[in-house]
Amino acid sequence: MGRAKTDIIRIGLVVLFALAVPASQAAAQTRNAITPADSRNPLSELISGYEFSPINVRALQDDDFDNPAFKWVSRGEALWSKPEGTPLKSCASCHGERENAMRGRAAEYPKFSQAAGKVINLAQRINICRSDKMNAEPWAYDSQEMLGMTAFLSLQSRGLPKTIRIDGPAQSAFEKGRQIYNGRMGQLGLSCALCHDKYYGKTYGDRVISQGHSNGYPSYQLGEKSFLSLHERFTSCYRRMKAAPYPSGSDEYVALELYLAWRGAELPLEAPAVRR
Repeated sequence: MGRAKTDIIRIGLVVLFALAVPASQAAAQTRNAITPADSRNPLSELISGYEFSPINVRALQDDDFDNPAFKWVSRGEALWSKPEGTPLKSCASCHGERENAMRGRAAEYPKFSQAAGKVINLAQRINICRSDKMNAEPWAYDSQEMLGMTAFLSLQSRGLPKTIRIDGPAQSAFEKGRQIYNGRMGQLGLSCALCHDKYYGKTYGDRVISQGHSNGYPSYQLGEKSFLSLHERFTSCYRRMKAAPYPSGSDEYVALELYLAWRGAELPLEAPAVRR
């Protein structure tokens, strides 16, 4: 299929998205925005996915008692103090109380790890600790245990911006993530950038297209009635674009995660968020 024909299909899809819900309904809410600090950012304003959610979804996220994601936070909190492995150590054995040790730690990831020899994310750092410090079995990437622990640790950095590095040894992963984000893929020839940079604020079915930021993940997805990691969310988007997804925890997804963390760095962390 020629590029011109592909562009016509893509534009047609976007027009259909925009017409699916009346514009007045899509624009009925005020959206707070932050100006990105880095002039290289493709966005002139940063708007959290929270701002694109209906009022009732925002209210659900705002109330820690009603937020369904806190089921996983409680699981992670229990695991924090659970002794495991040959030496019967827990996370608390090394790090102590979470309030003192973990504030800001989740905001640092993804980042380059000397031990791993590559950029890793928070879930991968957890498994390095389990293997090297606790002599315990690593958790499967999207397991309930890993989702619980990442939710619990992310909560300790709620309200903080990202403090990631994209230079030095992390630069190649960052460039790889940028290439993935902007590259056309799948049968429809779409890209992440097309929806989330160019057409945010338009509608897709009964949903408003967000800027695709990662500051709310892991998050509870009301549509799927499930708690998802960011990589599971990537896979969901890939399937909508009719593209072959990468495995959760893959170098490609971590690179994409790093790029998104830089792209929305000034946004405060909201995890565990609620998304529609």
